[in-house]
Amino acid sequence: MNTFFDTSFIAVLILILNILFAITVIFLERKDASSTWAWILVLFFLPVAGFILYLLLGRKLRKKHLFRWEGRKDIGIDKLISYQIDALKDNRLEFNEKNISEYKELMYMNLSTNNAVLTQDNAIQIYDDGADKFEGLIEDILNAKDHIHIQYYIFKVDNLGKRIINALIKKAKQGIKVHVLYDEMGSRGVKKRHFSELTEAGGRIEVFFPSIFPLINPRLNFRNHRKIVVIDGRIGYIGGFNVGDEYLGLKSKFGYWRDTHLRIEGSAVQPLQTRFLLDWNQASAKHRISYSDRYFPAIPKKGDVAIQIVSSGPDTDYAGIKNGYIKMIMSAKKYVYIQSPYFIPDDTFLDAVQIAALSGIDVRIMIPNKPDHPFVYWATYSYAGQLLKAGAKIYHYEKGFIHAKMLVVDDEISTVGTANIDVRSFSLNFEVNAFIYDRDISHNLAEIFEKDIFDCSELTLEKYENRSTLVKFKESISRLLSPIL
Repeated sequence: MNTFFDTSFIAVLILILNILFAITVIFLERKDASSTWAWILVLFFLPVAGFILYLLLGRKLRKKHLFRWEGRKDIGIDKLISYQIDALKDNRLEFNEKNISEYKELMYMNLSTNNAVLTQDNAIQIYDDGADKFEGLIEDILNAKDHIHIQYYIFKVDNLGKRIINALIKKAKQGIKVHVLYDEMGSRGVKKRHFSELTEAGGRIEVFFPSIFPLINPRLNFRNHRKIVVIDGRIGYIGGFNVGDEYLGLKSKFGYWRDTHLRIEGSAVQPLQTRFLLDWNQASAKHRISYSDRYFPAIPKKGDVAIQIVSSGPDTDYAGIKNGYIKMIMSAKKYVYIQSPYFIPDDTFLDAVQIAALSGIDVRIMIPNKPDHPFVYWATYSYAGQLLKAGAKIYHYEKGFIHAKMLVVDDEISTVGTANIDVRSFSLNFEVNAFIYDRDISHNLAEIFEKDIFDCSELTLEKYENRSTLVKFKESISRLLSPIL
């Protein structure tokens, strides 16, 4: 009798908790409709696990004062932003390339909603191979004269990680200021003690959103997915590569790792530096970095590439990178090339791509043919199939695993960074992308895409429509869960 009473009491308690969480999702969190229904389904079909998952994955982030850095006032960035906004409104802003004036609306949006200053004196080196990228990075580290700021979502202490740490130790012993920031969830298994020799040499290590309790992190959703390196305030790195042997193609699970990363010299390094300092000061309670001229030195003109550095995350009022992607797609007159390891678009992005394809724009999307995460893979497959019907071309990368986050339009504008085409990158993770207004760089990125096609198989509409019943079932389940993947 008591056992029956206890069981009934627990069942009623679980039901009440599920109802309370459902009410929270519907009325208090104000999520979008698809995400709301997905969570309601999870809560009621997984009554115990559901509300645990919601506690870990479903809650919104309190964003007030999340990123603060008083040094912004010393840089004079606010005045520059105001000037550029007014100059764009009045058609007074001068451009190195006349054609990029066609994209002043995109520039304006990035400025007004994201404080993304436009710089036009940059030089870019494109890396599409991990070995080349990390050789270049280590060489720049060893040539550092003042400071090294490193931020990665994943930093593994394997052979590659140890090479980078050893280079940092060498520089720290020379008196170079070294700061390393990594994300705890991305770098699972990595602890500060793994950097003990670096800290003994004078380096600083911080962790973004660490666990409150061992193995339990209530901020599973809100991860810092950015990959930023700034050296001496003069050289910046941004893109898709993390630190680990698999990014050199040394893990059999993935094989060759195809990614895209940029090395930047010019004034665009300063907004990358600002982004790093904001993230560092959020993570560090004891070793905050104050403004100093050493972090923002005068930078001689290195080139004529125009760049805006755009950040996004749950702390921002607008989905800056997603909105930039959509604006680029809607501006296309000839073609849109997209590379993303995860393609789980929300309705607005999906509509933009469909409209472009239906308008006769050459839309090509490249995705992996190796499942990194099974649900993500089959949800991606589902959306790819839908776009085939609109006339888009879909390519499965077969050489290994493609992890590049790149979008190119008409050989004129492009973007490379950390944001995937999914809800997680658009709304939940902290991301950063470089938006590039330059014909040569955009053309080079398009050529890389076209070269990658030779390592792909094309997913045709006929092939997709002849998929098995099992694949259709996997797609249906994965797509149902796509708003919370």
